[in-house]
Amino acid sequence: MKFVFQSIQDFSADELSLLDSLITFRTVKKGELLLTENQVCNEIVFIEKGILRSFFVNHKGDEITNCFAFENEFMASFASFITKEKAEENIQALTDTKLQILDRKALEKLYQSSSSWQETGRKLTELEFVNLHKRMVSFQKLSGAQRYEELCQNHQKYIQLIPLQYLASYLGITPRHLSRIRKAVI
Repeated sequence: MKFVFQSIQDFSADELSLLDSLITFRTVKKGELLLTENQVCNEIVFIEKGILRSFFVNHKGDEITNCFAFENEFMASFASFITKEKAEENIQALTDTKLQILDRKALEKLYQSSSSWQETGRKLTELEFVNLHKRMVSFQKLSGAQRYEELCQNHQKYIQLIPLQYLASYLGITPRHLSRIRKAVI
């Protein structure tokens, strides 16, 4: 986590030491839920190793995958974290996953300690917004096949680890259609 923050902002040794003192660690087993719908999200996790997915359950009871997070990425129910309201999504480990965690109190302590941490929080929030915007635009402008190609380009080594039904749901297509796309790509 520290290297991600340092890539955004120059921090003093004291600022990084404070971060180290506030991070906690957790291992989540494959299939385990890190957050369930209707819980308030009180932590932001950084993935040291593994894959997480965020998903909703629609009115039919189908799971709709909202996003994946991979090694060296952050994951949370950001809307719930920011508003302190109940989450609308679930977060699940797709593999055994090692996490570094900043809970709400730790993050507030960082923000209160220096303007550097406040600026870093703002920049990361802006990046999250841009990623959300890109995902929304991809559904408006790209086909399912094009979204699959983008995912392969950005996260090729993980594609084989994500079950087909989750990939299809994330791409907004049926598993059958995804199978056809994958055969055409090979």
